[in-house]
Amino acid sequence: MSVPIQQDWEPVIIRKKAPNAAAKRDEKAVNEARRAGGAIEVVKKYNAGSNKASSSTPGLNTKKLDEETEVLAHEKVSSDLKKAIIQARMEKKMTQAKLAQLINEKPQIVQDYESGKAIPNQQIISKLERVLGTKLRGKK
Repeated sequence: MSVPIQQDWEPVIIRKKAPNAAAKRDEKAVNEARRAGGAIEVVKKYNAGSNKASSSTPGLNTKKLDEETEVLAHEKVSSDLKKAIIQARMEKKMTQAKLAQLINEKPQIVQDYESGKAIPNQQIISKLERVLGTKLRGKK
């Protein structure tokens, strides 16, 4: 026994949310000004609703940046440290992936330390010292 399909043809009305008190107050003030015959001034807001700061003008800080002579760069792993890591890892006959697994880091971290691209992190260096059984920092 099949049930006949019935459709509901009642109209669905979706209403906007009622304006809040501030919007009503602004609308009321504009309507009062219109009734009183006063001139209503409309001001166009530039960059309204955009993500740019309205006070940011191009070239404001570029002069400071152009005049900057100090070279700013992150400290990288020293060549002594990277050689010590490679030597200790080779003595233990470990791969970079195995060493990374033992110190609970990604293999890319060990690769960066051995290639000298990494920014030195004392926690990672201490993990390497513990697993490799050698002193990598300070005097040997």
